[in-house]
Amino acid sequence: MVEVYFAAGAEHWPRYRAALEAAFAEAGLRVLLRDRAPDPALVDYIVFAPGGEIVDFAPYTNCKAVLNLWAGVEKIVGNATLTQPLCRMVDPAMTEGMVEWVVGHALRHHLGIDRHVLVQDGVWRHDTAVPPIARERPVTVLGLGALGRACGEALAALNFPVTGWSRSPREVPGLRCLSGAAGLEQALSGAQIVVTLLPLTAETENLINAGRLALLAPGAALINPGRGPLIDDDALIAALDRGQLGHATLDVFREEPLPPAHPFWAHPKVTVTPHIASETRPSTASRVIAENVRRGEAGEAFVHLVDRTRGY
Repeated sequence: MVEVYFAAGAEHWPRYRAALEAAFAEAGLRVLLRDRAPDPALVDYIVFAPGGEIVDFAPYTNCKAVLNLWAGVEKIVGNATLTQPLCRMVDPAMTEGMVEWVVGHALRHHLGIDRHVLVQDGVWRHDTAVPPIARERPVTVLGLGALGRACGEALAALNFPVTGWSRSPREVPGLRCLSGAAGLEQALSGAQIVVTLLPLTAETENLINAGRLALLAPGAALINPGRGPLIDDDALIAALDRGQLGHATLDVFREEPLPPAHPFWAHPKVTVTPHIASETRPSTASRVIAENVRRGEAGEAFVHLVDRTRGY
C-alpha cells in the first residue's frame, strides 16, 4: 500500500479527493490517500501546493517525491528542507486552457475588437477599422516550455509569424526560435504582440523593463499569463501612458488578489483577468500525479522533474 499525503490545502481537498482516487485506481495503484500525515515517516508521496500544509519537509524521511499541484514552483523550489525530488504540474487540460486564453486575447488585439465592443457611438469608421491579416502581425512568445510552445504553434497555425525565445536554444517547427541575451533583443524588436510565458527566476524577474518595452513596435500589445514579476509594473504603466505600448492584458500579478487600489484596475489600456488563463483541472491533473506515483513505484524516472539549479 502506497501512502499519499494531500498537503495542497484544505480548500482543494474536496475537489481533488475523488479525482485522485479514480486516477490511482485507473493506474492500477493501491493507495492510501489522506489529507493528514499522523506519521510523516510513512508518507511515500506528497501532493503539494504553495500555501499548503507543509513548511518543513525534513520529517518526511521516506518520501520519494513531492508532486506540485501547480505549474509554478518558484515558491517552493528554494525551501532548504525540501531534499526530495520535486515535480511540477504539466496538465494537458492546463495547456489547452492556456492556448485558448492566449489565442483569444491575441485575436482580440489583432482584430481591434475592443473598438467595436466598447465604442458604439454611431460613427462608421470603416477606413480605420480594417485590421491587417495575421501574416502581417509579428508575434513573440517568451518561453518555449510546454505552454509557450503550444501557444506559439497555435498562433503560427493562424498564420501569425511567431518568434519564440528561450534561455537555452530550442527548435519548434513553424517558429523562428531565438535564445540568449542577444536573441531576446532580436525577438522583441518590432514585435506587435508579445506573450510572456516564462518561469519566475532571479534572471527573469523584471525581464520586461523600460528598455525592452521600447524595442516593441509602437502600439504593441503585451499579454502576460505567465508570472506577474516578469514585468516591471512602473515601466509598463509609463510605456502605456506615453503610447509606446497600446494595451496590456494581465492575468498574473506580484500580489494576488490584485489590491482594489492598484493602478492597473483603473488604467484604460490595461485588462485585468483574475489568474484564470490556465487552471489546473482535478480530473486531468490527477492522472499526471498518478503517473508519477506509478513511475516512482516502478523505479522509473519521474516526469516534469524540476531542475533545482534552474529553478523550474
